[in-house]
Parts: sequence; structure tokens; C-alpha cells
Amino acid sequence: MFDLSRPEVILTHESDLDGLVSGVLLQRLARKLFNADVPLEAYHYHTWKQRDPRETSAWVADLSFEGRLDKPNWLVVDHHATEGQPRRAKLIHDLNKSAGLLCYELCRGAGLDSPSLDRLVHFNNVADLFLEDDADFVVANDYANLVKVYGFWNLHVLVNGELERLLDHPLLEVMAVKRRVEDPLGLEWSRKNVQKISPTVGFVDTVVGNTNLLVHQLLEKAATPYPVLVTLFRRNNGLMIASFRSRGGEALPVAEKLQGGGHANACGATLPKSIRNVSDAIEYLRLVLNPAKPGRDTPLNSMESLFSAIESQR
Repeated sequence: MFDLSRPEVILTHESDLDGLVSGVLLQRLARKLFNADVPLEAYHYHTWKQRDPRETSAWVADLSFEGRLDKPNWLVVDHHATEGQPRRAKLIHDLNKSAGLLCYELCRGAGLDSPSLDRLVHFNNVADLFLEDDADFVVANDYANLVKVYGFWNLHVLVNGELERLLDHPLLEVMAVKRRVEDPLGLEWSRKNVQKISPTVGFVDTVVGNTNLLVHQLLEKAATPYPVLVTLFRRNNGLMIASFRSRGGEALPVAEKLQGGGHANACGATLPKSIRNVSDAIEYLRLVLNPAKPGRDTPLNSMESLFSAIESQR
């Protein structure tokens, strides 16, 4: 194990189960190594990129390694693609393991493993890496969907930070019923409601069902002409989120055009604050992903809308 410095804070990804698992595991590791209750903060990609890494020591999980994190006494545990190499920070990185599994391997080295955690970390790993050939793929996605449906902090409070209490939780029965009843209905409806955003990106409208699984099936069956599919949803704070999926690595470059990030085939971006509904989000995506060619007339009102949106994002 690395010679780790005591962190002032632990920072993790708020959008999924992997961020919850990895963040809480790092908290446990800090408690074991330093007998300290280190605060946990969780961020979506857009707000994370705006956060100043002001601490002299911190641990970061499930958020891509960047040059601004290359600081002495900083630890980054991640599995997203990165071209940067740390010179001062400590980086634990593996594209083939979830951040939760990488953090759990650190915990094992400190004697913090258990059969219950073995099982939960396995489910998280299968869902986050979308290991569709694994025998536990279906139930693993039910676990991952808990965060999508109920939210990071709501689940954290519900289990009082004790990850093991998520195992066989009664809410999983809700996820199973939603999967059996809603997914077939949602797939059929969404298949008929795909709109063109650009020559390579299609917007998938959804009404019911596990959005990730529905989009996965559309891509797997090549049910649309688009290699990248995007879905949209609005958070409780009003921000619109675009989620991109693909099978050949095409999604990430699209998300990066919107200052987002994530995995090669599963990533997302937060849209500007001025985008308040789905129809505005679709128009914004079309403008950004179909830039006007030189000499081509663009409606003034569309350009003004785009300028206003970009300004609000700064």
C-alpha cells in the first residue's frame, strides 16, 4: 500500500453507485489509518470541474485524474481514461476495474474486507463496467439503479453510511418490479421516439424503465442509425443533465464538447443553467454539435440563444 497522507477531505462522484461505494470505502480507510472521521463531498462532473482543489491533502475517487490534482499529499483512485501522469500526486488507476473495486483493494490491505463487502463491491463492479456477460448483471444493475432513482445522499442517509445495509435492501424489490414491468414498455416506446441531434448523435426520449438498460438494448440491436445516443433528465436543483452512450468509444468526445466526461462509452455533461427543459436542451445540443459552417446562414435567434447559454455556463 502507498504511504498515504491523512486527507482533509474525501471527494467522490455523486452520479452513481461507484462514487458512493468508493467514497464511503475511502472514509473507512482513513478512519482505520488515522483514527479520524474525514468529511465526504460528492460532485457531478460540471460542478467538480469548477471546484478549486484548495486542500493541502485530499483523496479523490471516481473522478478523472487531471493536472490540477497533481499535488503533493493527494491520492486519486480512478478508472477513467487519462493521458496525464502524476509527478507529485499518488494515482491508482486501472481501466478494467471500477473505482469501488480499486478502493476496496486498498481496504483489503488494511484488513477492512468482509464477505458482505465482497458481494456489494462485486455488484458495483459489474454494473459500473457494464459486464453484460456476468451472471449477476441483471441484479447488479438493480443495485446501481438505486442511486439513479433515489439519489446519492438520500441512500447514504438511509443506510447511515453503512454500505452493507444496501445488500438485499427492500428497495431492491422496487427496482426488480420496475425492471420487469417498465423496461419492456419503455423500450418499445423509446425505440419509436428517437430524434436526430447530429449525423452521429440521436436523442432517446424515455417515459418509463431503466434508461441505461433501454439505451444499451437500442445500441446492441442497432435499432437506430446513430452510434451515440443521448438521454436528458432534470435534477431537483433544475440543472439539465445529458447522458451519452455508445459501443465503440464515440460517446466521450461528444460529452467533452460540452465540458463533460466519464467513460469512453458511458459519460455525461451538465448543460448551462439557462437550459431549463428538454426542448431547450435538444436545441442547445443541436447548435453545439452541428456548428455553423463558414458562409452558412444561421437564424439570429438561435445564435443569440446559444451565446446566452454559453455565457451562463462560464
